[in-house]
Amino acid sequence: MNTPSHQSPDLPLPQWAYIPGEMEEDDADHDTLWKAKSLVPSRFRDYVPARHPALRYGMTLNDRGYFWEAQEVLEAVWAAAPQGGRERILLRACIQIANGNLRLRMQKPHAAGRLFSEALAELHTLSARKATAAGDGFADGFPTVELATLLKAKTAKSELTKADWVAFSVIGRT
Repeated sequence: MNTPSHQSPDLPLPQWAYIPGEMEEDDADHDTLWKAKSLVPSRFRDYVPARHPALRYGMTLNDRGYFWEAQEVLEAVWAAAPQGGRERILLRACIQIANGNLRLRMQKPHAAGRLFSEALAELHTLSARKATAAGDGFADGFPTVELATLLKAKTAKSELTKADWVAFSVIGRT
């Protein structure tokens, strides 16, 4: 069953941003992430609602610099998304972007560039798929063209820096 958008619980931000290699995995704020992941149903029916609280929380985590945490929450949403659905493709791209952002923080610009390129490929795949009639899905109102343009600009750079991380909010997400 999909969680209605009006039932958005107050999800706190993690106490700190976990960075693999700099911290032990036990140091990650798993308790806070569990609260968001517990909102994800075992399966979404036809699509992932754009206003689902766990999805929006994962996107917010990325935009606030909690890249590893964003990836964790978005992967939980992705796992419940309908197989072969447009949201699953877009979620893969968002997960790769969060992972690329994390790689930039870890000073691994080449890995980040590769992940941004993979996300761009997912967006191209998504653009070839037609929108559903429902129109309430995450992929239906997402500005994929703007995100693709931003990723093209990032991947065209000769060297990425920490300042090149991608926030979803700058592309005017609906």
